Amino acid sequence: MYKLYKIKDTIRVPPKALGGKVGETILKIAQEEYEGLVDEDMGVVLAVTGAEKTGEGKVVPGDGGIYFDVNMDMLLYKPELQEVGPAIVSEVTEFGIFIKTGPIEGLVHVSQIMDDYINYDAKMPGFIGKESGKKITLNDEVLARTVTVSLKGSIQNSKIGYTMRQPGLGKKEWLAIDEKKKEKSEKEKQSKKEKTEKKKEKAK
Repeated sequence: MYKLYKIKDTIRVPPKALGGKVGETILKIAQEEYEGLVDEDMGVVLAVTGAEKTGEGKVVPGDGGIYFDVNMDMLLYKPELQEVGPAIVSEVTEFGIFIKTGPIEGLVHVSQIMDDYINYDAKMPGFIGKESGKKITLNDEVLARTVTVSLKGSIQNSKIGYTMRQPGLGKKEWLAIDEKKKEKSEKEKQSKKEKTEKKKEKAK
């Protein structure tokens, strides 16, 4: 989920940067310091869109820089548990697929890719459902549900887990396959029911 935040902090402007426009300098420093950081509560800082100083700068003895109190506007992304969203398959391994949602890459374990027995095909590379024939490989677009979230300091150290086993998740093409399977199952049930009824009539 993407969110906008307003955050107050203090930005140090070094002596070499004091000659230019202070507002532009503060914004640039804020972007360099914050963009890409991960906060456990707020999520990943995607962009600092604004930074406005709220007063005169302060000087610290022995430090040539000037410290400004700043109000910053930030765009953040935080994966939420049970949230369903689009993603792209970015990597395929024997133990599952990695998908990218926004700035974060997470794992769909092999047991959570689809509701079917699946085979790993290293040549694709990807997975194929034994009964359904469903396929998934690199760069496929999917819908996935977030089931585990662990945000730790940086994107590299954060771990996100997803599932695509439920109806409607996975690749868009899988919906048609599921619908055909459902129709076939209903026809088989109806056929069995009709055969049972005929047997009962004969028994009379």
